[in-house]
Amino acid sequence: MGQIVKRETVLADGRDLIYFDDADTTLGAERKADARSLDARPATATMRQDPLTGEWISIAAARQNRVFLPPADQDPLAPATANNPSEVPDQYDVAVFENRSPSFGPDLSEHYSLDELSAIGLGRTLPSIGRCEVVCFSPETQGSFGSQNRSRARTVIEAWADRTSALSALPGIRQVFPFENRGEQIGVTLHHPHGQIYSYPYITPRTQRLLDSVERFDGDLFQSILDFERGSERMLLAGKHWTAYVPFAARWPIEVHMLPNRHVPDFAGTTAEERDELAGMYLRLLRAIDGLYDTPTPYIAAWHQAPVDVGRDEIRLMLQITSPRRAADKLKYLAGSEAAMGAWIGDVLPEQTAARIREALEKVAEPS
Repeated sequence: MGQIVKRETVLADGRDLIYFDDADTTLGAERKADARSLDARPATATMRQDPLTGEWISIAAARQNRVFLPPADQDPLAPATANNPSEVPDQYDVAVFENRSPSFGPDLSEHYSLDELSAIGLGRTLPSIGRCEVVCFSPETQGSFGSQNRSRARTVIEAWADRTSALSALPGIRQVFPFENRGEQIGVTLHHPHGQIYSYPYITPRTQRLLDSVERFDGDLFQSILDFERGSERMLLAGKHWTAYVPFAARWPIEVHMLPNRHVPDFAGTTAEERDELAGMYLRLLRAIDGLYDTPTPYIAAWHQAPVDVGRDEIRLMLQITSPRRAADKLKYLAGSEAAMGAWIGDVLPEQTAARIREALEKVAEPS
């Protein structure tokens, strides 16, 4: 088997397109150019500050007209054909490109200070600088990360690491967030197996709260969590480099966390051996979650990474998989307490969820 190869090019409107070829790829080195005539990219969106919370909301109106559940022969993430001039002009294994209708970017001309971002005022606006990328896991028109083979999963992980490093180095970027939305119940608008990477000009609200917890905790928070969960009945998988478990205070009916066994702030800091093990463990975990019911489970798979310039010695790379599915035909909807007050009420004991996922894991073969 060879090595994963990265090939960089640009789309017709100047957006970056990057191919990552599997280590066992059957594709050649050449790729067709993008032959489309495209309109100019939309202007960078504007962030507005909510003075009640200090949070910034990006008003990205260009996203309102994005493609919604197209038929397979018009899939904008599939390799282009004569009848489907898609976003990817040629065959690929994994493809990463700048989103055509981004929530942040493409402008990167400014850099906001912490004081500028944290000050509170009325009518405050700032350009939504940053970058949003789409990560196509496969040229197939149906599927998810969990439906890929181990070689392809490893290629996607390599792409996450590469893009985390590159995006973190861009001016004005404070945090990089790879994620996958799966299922129409989550709000997915394309069935194509893909994820996204958001690069924010600020530290996200969830991470700001985490930084506060790190400061108030007596000791190494992430190592302590790992030690605590390893000794619990919520444990799911323990590898040489990674550990997966259902968290003690799970919010969602299905919620799984995974941590590296050593301190690593983001994907860029992982070793080849850690990425190799993750490819198999992550696939097995997602397939077990799908095995809980007769139909695929909707989820958000969120890779929380340390901010670019703070908390890197304290915040550890962490996967959080959450699903609203509380039964075969029932979903958890955020009611008043959760949606309005942020005060969560769990529907299922985390220990029961862990037991069910362990049973499902026993039926999942080691990914090949």
